[in-house]
Amino acid sequence: MSTVNKNTKKKRIIYLDTLRALAIISVISFHVFCRVAWVVYPDYSTIPSLNWFIADIIGPCSRYGVDLFLMLSGALSLGRQWDIKSFLSKRIPRIVLPFVFWCVILSLVLLLIIYLYPNFLPLTEQFNLKIAFFKSFYILDIFDFIGNAMFAQSKWFTPNWFFWMILGTYLIMPIFNKWLYSADLKEAEYFLAIWLITCVFDFTLFETFPIKISYFSGPIGMVVLGYYLRHTKRKIFNDLKWSIIILLIGLISTISVSYLWSSNSTVFAFHRYSIFMAIMSVGIFTLFKNIDKLNLKVFNSPDSIFRKITFSIAKYSYGIYLIHMVFLNLIFMFVLPYVHFKVLVVIVLLGALIIPWFILAILNRVPYINQLIGSK
Repeated sequence: MSTVNKNTKKKRIIYLDTLRALAIISVISFHVFCRVAWVVYPDYSTIPSLNWFIADIIGPCSRYGVDLFLMLSGALSLGRQWDIKSFLSKRIPRIVLPFVFWCVILSLVLLLIIYLYPNFLPLTEQFNLKIAFFKSFYILDIFDFIGNAMFAQSKWFTPNWFFWMILGTYLIMPIFNKWLYSADLKEAEYFLAIWLITCVFDFTLFETFPIKISYFSGPIGMVVLGYYLRHTKRKIFNDLKWSIIILLIGLISTISVSYLWSSNSTVFAFHRYSIFMAIMSVGIFTLFKNIDKLNLKVFNSPDSIFRKITFSIAKYSYGIYLIHMVFLNLIFMFVLPYVHFKVLVVIVLLGALIIPWFILAILNRVPYINQLIGSK
């Protein structure tokens, strides 16, 4: 039987809130990288410029955001006594309703901008941010535009792929929960050992492993990893020193291999399920799991500004995820011609986080609407 305590009373866990806040910040950081990386392509050389390393850090080194979200799902949901009906009836509406709400609202907002400012479409093309699938303002074309937004067919809605991935992951999680609830953590280690092989071959080397092990591949491994890291008693994952070492290994190897595989026409970014992202995710997760051992007031005091901000960002993280790309693109378009690269990165990163956060905090005060915006 699993050594996990099945009757643990539900309460807020600061390190999990911190990881959720960090996850959305890293997602936005990577999307900023996708918009600005081309600026530093010419800076690649034997010794790349500082700007190139900034792009490398906000891009390849910050692609663990989705991994952390998946790990948090496993840490919070797996190994517990719940039935399929209660799990799906609670989780599915929480991701579906905000997704549909924001797809419709943001699509209508973009259509309104196009209608009021005819020069907006040519401007998006100038910045390689063409609003795809816009045909006309006829009702059927509007529905078609919203449908393509839902399926992430536009650069203004690319993060929507996450909804379909997490929906599929939720559908399989009851099966894994039943197994892990009855299993020993060593069985989770067996699964994760094979999953790591897929991280190396399928998502890092992009080579076919001789044995068919695709059943262990992909996001579900991150879900199981989150459950395992939360509950394991192994010293290596419960020691702050080892957490820092693991994180540094992931960070240094990511920067080094990214440099080796980059060129003056691209900054190479690893797949989110690559072995480097797995190592970094383990290091980050265990770092915050063990950081309370330092007895830092900023983490331990419930009244600290850090905890209040962390909780607020974590609370709105799903909603921020769903809407940040539209604001990121708008800020990028209107700021790019006027500022230096470093300033551009800061403005776009902060704007794409703070503006959606502010909007969600306001809407959370509106009855009924607060059930649709993606707050926890």
